[in-house]
Amino acid sequence: MEIEYDDSERAREYAEKTRVFVDDVVIPRERELLRNRDEFESREELNVVIEELREEARDRGIYAPQMPEEYGGQGLGLSDVLPTFEEAGRSLLGPSALRISAPDEGNMHTLELAGSEEQKERWLPPLVSGEIQSAFSMTEPHDGAGSDPKMIRTTARRDGDEWVINGHKWWTSQGVEADLYLVMARTDEDAHPYRGCSIFLVPGDAYGVEVVRDVPHMGESGMSHAEMRYDNVRVPDDAMLGTENAGFMIAQQRLGPARLTHCMRFAGMAERALDIAVAYATERRAFGERLADKQETRFKIVDAHTRLHAARSMVRHAAGEIEDDKRARVEVAMCKTFAANAVQDAVDTAVQVCGGNGIGKDLPLADFYENVRAFRIVDGADEVHRRSVAKRVFDEDAVDEDELENLTRYGEF
Repeated sequence: MEIEYDDSERAREYAEKTRVFVDDVVIPRERELLRNRDEFESREELNVVIEELREEARDRGIYAPQMPEEYGGQGLGLSDVLPTFEEAGRSLLGPSALRISAPDEGNMHTLELAGSEEQKERWLPPLVSGEIQSAFSMTEPHDGAGSDPKMIRTTARRDGDEWVINGHKWWTSQGVEADLYLVMARTDEDAHPYRGCSIFLVPGDAYGVEVVRDVPHMGESGMSHAEMRYDNVRVPDDAMLGTENAGFMIAQQRLGPARLTHCMRFAGMAERALDIAVAYATERRAFGERLADKQETRFKIVDAHTRLHAARSMVRHAAGEIEDDKRARVEVAMCKTFAANAVQDAVDTAVQVCGGNGIGKDLPLADFYENVRAFRIVDGADEVHRRSVAKRVFDEDAVDEDELENLTRYGEF
């Protein structure tokens, strides 16, 4: 169901090009892969298909729309790129084909914002082109940082003109495949964690970087979520991203826009799931009539579309706040938790409408469902975002003064 939003002409142009690309090229390749599960679940086979799709995206002038032209992208701003992210999200392969999938999309944005010229020259061209892959390494096993990032235990201690990193991480998305890790570590253990952490750019082949395992997980075939150990990993001073002890401020600069783009990718997935459900219900007959003629089916699908419309509108508003240089922490938190639940409900509705075909894997709905369920946990669990919103609702000064002092744009959790 198409609804017009107040998007710019450029945003609509790129979204339309992406829709045509996804419909004509990406979804047919997705169907081929889903018919051969071994290829779909093999990183090697999947990478071959993704690279072919990326070449086509380059030829169509829609590759890496969020990145500056100097690095091989299209130079679209946050608001302009949102409709394109949604169109790409309609296929399991779409975000990777356009080089807008997590975690690389967020990591490239982080490097662009906080990296030195030397860091950007070294890492951004191969990242944007897809020659290398990256991972954001922050979450830790018990009793380290998870939903409460203040519990971070990984350390980086200065030794001459180097830093020595020691720590245990997990759920480092794309960690098995990564050539570059953005590692969050404590650099001032006496300071509040929000003021005593830094991010380091750690090459995947650095001595002491160990991929312990790919944590078994639901959904996201072809994407690892690695358990990592950093054992006396040495990096030079110039491996620090941004300034010393500014890690949380930089992380929040990454997470705000990344959460919004995540919302739009998943909105696209939910939209396609509902399209599949409508097509199925229109053809399927039971108890003397089409499923599409049954009021419950119609109302469930309409309700799902209504929530998706609300989610899209919320995301566009939050993106506008960010581009106006305003703190949008609460707005982003509202978007993330609302969109995550809206898209899960939409996909669940589509699965239910399609019955046995919904849980079978001839259609992509079962894969959508696995992916979308994780969305309520990744990039901040629902409860964490609701906690942030509740502070605003109840006008509580629930963050201690040390956290509030001198916080800059997005510099708060």
